[in-house]
Amino acid sequence: MPAMFHLLYHHSQPLPEGVELPTLFTYPFHYTPHPLAVQAAAQVQHYLLQQKEWQPELQQGKMFGVLVVQAPEGIGFLAAYSGLLAERNDWQYFVPPIYDAQQPYGHFKQEERGISEINHAIERMEQDAAYHQLRSQLQHMEQQHSTEEENYRRQMEHDRERRHQLRATASQPQLQQLIKESQYQKAQLKRMKARHREEQEQMMQQMAPYTHRMATLKQERSQRSDALQRWLFDQYRVMNALGEHRTLTQIFQHTTRHTPPAGAGDCCAPKLLQHAYQHHWQPLCMAEFWWGASPKGEVRHHLHYYPACRGKCLPILTYMMQGLQVEPNPLQQDDEGQLTTVYEDEWLCVVNKPKGMLSVPGRTERRSVLTLMQQRLPKSVEPMVVHRLDMATSGLIVVAKSMEAYTRMQQLFAERKVKKKYVALLDGLPQVPPSGTITLPLAPHATDYPRQVVDREHGKPAMTRYTLLGTAQGKTRVALYPQTGRTHQLRVHCAHPEGLGVPIVGDPLYGHGNPQSELQLHAEALLFIHPFTGEEVQIECPPQSSAKGQ
Repeated sequence: MPAMFHLLYHHSQPLPEGVELPTLFTYPFHYTPHPLAVQAAAQVQHYLLQQKEWQPELQQGKMFGVLVVQAPEGIGFLAAYSGLLAERNDWQYFVPPIYDAQQPYGHFKQEERGISEINHAIERMEQDAAYHQLRSQLQHMEQQHSTEEENYRRQMEHDRERRHQLRATASQPQLQQLIKESQYQKAQLKRMKARHREEQEQMMQQMAPYTHRMATLKQERSQRSDALQRWLFDQYRVMNALGEHRTLTQIFQHTTRHTPPAGAGDCCAPKLLQHAYQHHWQPLCMAEFWWGASPKGEVRHHLHYYPACRGKCLPILTYMMQGLQVEPNPLQQDDEGQLTTVYEDEWLCVVNKPKGMLSVPGRTERRSVLTLMQQRLPKSVEPMVVHRLDMATSGLIVVAKSMEAYTRMQQLFAERKVKKKYVALLDGLPQVPPSGTITLPLAPHATDYPRQVVDREHGKPAMTRYTLLGTAQGKTRVALYPQTGRTHQLRVHCAHPEGLGVPIVGDPLYGHGNPQSELQLHAEALLFIHPFTGEEVQIECPPQSSAKGQ
């Protein structure tokens, strides 16, 4: 038995009272950890505490995962970490990588060293004294030429104004002379530019041995890097429960991005399933937890459970779980009858979207507010969803019954003339004033769509006003008034330490990663001036309640 298999129970040992083997494998993108996975995670966490030499790196934050399996000896678990740990991917307590690119004499490392040598060669040429002098001379020459041309243009503009004043009283011969002067100046500017180009080209010819060599090296670096990345993805041959194999290249070629992102295949979940399949162990359940500090701009909590990332792992795990009986996605529930109309007139319809329903059809999920409204409204009406809510968020959505109504309502939203109120239940007690404003700019996570991160350099402005409504049983109810409409804005602004510092109950992305309930976020109220009647429209629909539009 490999050292990375850790036994939980022999066949002769009974499971703890009240604990049963799972009948379906964990849906890895939204789950509540099974008690066996929690027990396995506890053992991994105890092990990590004993590894003193890893503590500085662990404190910076890392994702770990466990997979509970049925093996000939009984029920055991496998452990894994994402990426590298202490610059290694082969620690005995954890499963090995799907492909080990860290072997010092393997093709990947040798080619990586070759590419690094190209980088060093480019750096040496860029730092060469003769090249530096030529480049400095060229920059100085370009500045001088630019200044000379700009001064001459100003002189031409001054002379043009003078000629314009003289034309009113000039004789015919004088007019001809003014025309010749204008033509001469234009030709002179052309000759000046041509001379400048020639002088610059002469200087660039002196630099050509350097620039051509560097261009050749950069092209070689790009080609070798691309080829090495493609080669690497072809080495990751992942298995599924049917015993089939595919490379990462084959898996991602059918996705919207077509090529795997960097780091694909090195997350916990793929490594765990791969090792189980290779040893013919039956996967029972899985969980991933975060250890250490939260990454900059993200929201992670020490020892809390999280779903698998979607950017890298969704295509991989979708393939690897073929042949397993997997839990249904809890967000895709049978909710067609729950879509209720809260307000309606001849132009607009406002509906109360339940949790788990898309606003518009997705790539794989067709049922949505839009498709249901297409079925409900007369065939002569072409409904359009004016704005959207996250799939896990419930509440009010405006549906337009014509293109004109859609355009007018869209303009109101774009001009921020629609006032929105959300209510949420926070999983704790925020240490903030009773009311205030949160301004944290947001940007998409590089590889884990739709997760958002706080990014003060590249993020888009995001502003939320809030009012604390009350506390009960260690939780806080809050009213949220978004002033902008960024993806996951309210969820991040609640959870981030620089926001309210407490996540929304049931938030699998930014919360405690152990959702005992659905996301407790509801779009409760809308207030706007009707784009056709000019009257104020106020619509309210509290959570799990019907309401009337006014």
